Amino acid sequence: MTLKDRLMEDLKASMKNKNSIRKNTITMVRAAIKQIEVDQRTELEDEKILEIISKQLKEKKNAIEDFKKGERQDLVDLTQKEMEILLEYLPEQLTEEEIKEIVSKTIDEVNAKSMKDIGMVMKSVMPKVKGRADGNTVNKIVRGILK
Repeated sequence: MTLKDRLMEDLKASMKNKNSIRKNTITMVRAAIKQIEVDQRTELEDEKILEIISKQLKEKKNAIEDFKKGERQDLVDLTQKEMEILLEYLPEQLTEEEIKEIVSKTIDEVNAKSMKDIGMVMKSVMPKVKGRADGNTVNKIVRGILK
């Protein structure tokens, strides 16, 4: 079953179960997929769909910060539930320890010595953790190790 089919099945199930948060979240993902398919006149593969879901997850994380600043706990809770739903469709996320291990190996591979080499390290690490780790988290770990 493709990711697109799974999203459709989950959408139908959430409508039957009257789970509006899940329905709205899946509808949002499907709309983003459809938009890109129409714009590019192509059928998206699972890999591209995962990129879309990752991007939406990142947007939700950023939105939570804004909601916290605005003291809107109701929106924080709703957004966290939406993030949990999005995470179900992504590969299992890496822990910080796993990311540190990958970053350390990559630093040795590319022979990085200082902060000047951060771009080279990030360029090598990101394909290895694609869809399983947030770029900001990876960047923070790289900066911590390279100091």
